[in-house]
Amino acid sequence: MEKKIVLVTDSTADLSREMLDELNIKFLPLKIIYREEQYQDRIDIEPEEVCRKMDEEIPTTSMPSPGEIEELYRKLKAEGYEKIISIHISSGLSATYSNCKMVAGQMEDMEIAVIDSKMLSMGLGRLVLYAQKLISEGEKSFAEIVEMVEAKKEEIDLFFIVDTLKYLKEGGRIGKVQGTLAELFNIKPIISIDEDGEYFNFDKVRRKKRALKKMFEITKNKVKEGSYFVDVMHAAAEKEAEKLYNKFAELSNVKESILGEISPAMIVHAGPGLIGVVITRMF
Repeated sequence: MEKKIVLVTDSTADLSREMLDELNIKFLPLKIIYREEQYQDRIDIEPEEVCRKMDEEIPTTSMPSPGEIEELYRKLKAEGYEKIISIHISSGLSATYSNCKMVAGQMEDMEIAVIDSKMLSMGLGRLVLYAQKLISEGEKSFAEIVEMVEAKKEEIDLFFIVDTLKYLKEGGRIGKVQGTLAELFNIKPIISIDEDGEYFNFDKVRRKKRALKKMFEITKNKVKEGSYFVDVMHAAAEKEAEKLYNKFAELSNVKESILGEISPAMIVHAGPGLIGVVITRMF
């Protein structure tokens, strides 16, 4: 029988605290840092508060420290867990993965698999939910679960638009996205994540309304065959996101959807107005 396995992720997975608690998924919060105070992502600061403060001050973010990661891993060991699967935000966007990998390599008394999701938001969240399903079923070995989760990354697509590229630039998360001149002409890049886990221009459309329509068309084409989860995430753009969410609900191959807000840490780097879509082949 496989030894006790526990799942760890971070606050950018955009899974609700209720869902994390119900499924016994542990998480490491990133930090939101203002000039005079610091918060733990999704613990003592929520998305709407970050959006509200954006005009006054754009904060910075920080990943969980090695000490905090080790403290959680050690706590789980003390609770009787013998193996950990730790799945995190893309290494192309944060050093969270590398910090977890370093700590895991130093803990010789526990088997820890650290997975670079090459994703974020519900792209990461769906990968975590897939891992939890495999763990709870109890039919696969630790190594098999890790291998299947790694393979599942190929069945997740993520697309999003932002009101402005300002926050991606200031936060150093612009990746391979190009569009400075295009912003002057109100051209909205539809941004995705490549195999390196970095942002890139998937397409460009003039004006946000057309960009939303294009994201719907992209998604509709991707879910023509098979069954899918399609999740819609936003940052202070609930009405636009809900409208898109309702349109996806009408597609016969979309079996389940989540409508939610991105984490405070991601709002810092994307800004209010973001709308994103995550497409995952059903598991």
